[in-house]
Amino acid sequence: MCACLGNGGQMTMKITSDTFFNGTLQVRQLQPGYRFSIDAVLLAHLVSPHRKDTVLDLGAGCGIVSLMLAHRHPDIRVFGIEIQPELAALALENAASSGLAGRVDMRCGDMRVLTRTMIPRRVDLVVTNPPYRRVGSGKISSDVQRAVARHELKVSLDEVLHAAARMFHKNGRFAVIYGAERTVDLLARMRAAGLEPKYLRMVHARRREVAKMIYAEGCKAAAGGLKIGPPLIVYRADGSYCTEVKRMFDA
Repeated sequence: MCACLGNGGQMTMKITSDTFFNGTLQVRQLQPGYRFSIDAVLLAHLVSPHRKDTVLDLGAGCGIVSLMLAHRHPDIRVFGIEIQPELAALALENAASSGLAGRVDMRCGDMRVLTRTMIPRRVDLVVTNPPYRRVGSGKISSDVQRAVARHELKVSLDEVLHAAARMFHKNGRFAVIYGAERTVDLLARMRAAGLEPKYLRMVHARRREVAKMIYAEGCKAAAGGLKIGPPLIVYRADGSYCTEVKRMFDA
């Protein structure tokens, strides 16, 4: 379904609307512009909040990770931070249209200056799907939203990790999905930021292909010791989703 967003009735940006979980979640996105991908769906499924957790979604985009987490875990509260005003506004609308406005709070802001006092509750878990690519690696999209989402134009990996670490009082948990080719960077910088890597799972598009993404969890000021989970395969040979991934869209 499509609509248009504009100023004073003048059409400027096309909006598409999609539903998830039998219509429970209503997700509007800009077209053209950055649109969430399977990365966000994987992150929202693989992370496991505890009961009554306060979750912070850094770089929330249109709010898809926050919405999916709030839908699956009805006793958590989620705050999202998004630097791009158009996306932050859409995230607010998506929370309201999905009946989650009281539990999902979206804010437009820069995570680089985020402090504990800016979130009215103690943060237990930070989730993020940050840009994978360094500036200078690969072609930067001419679309500003896509460029910011894919390349470290507005925020670097170190800045994301330090923003997360700042928000924790003690024993805070961190979950991220990231490009597999930067696994060493991610784990080394997580440790340097005080977010000790505790769990890692490789994500492969298809069986027998190299991993494209990784899912990682860390814990603030934790002891060393990393567990490696089973590989996650996204697609079958015929191009359909594997059973585990298909279930991520169903509930």
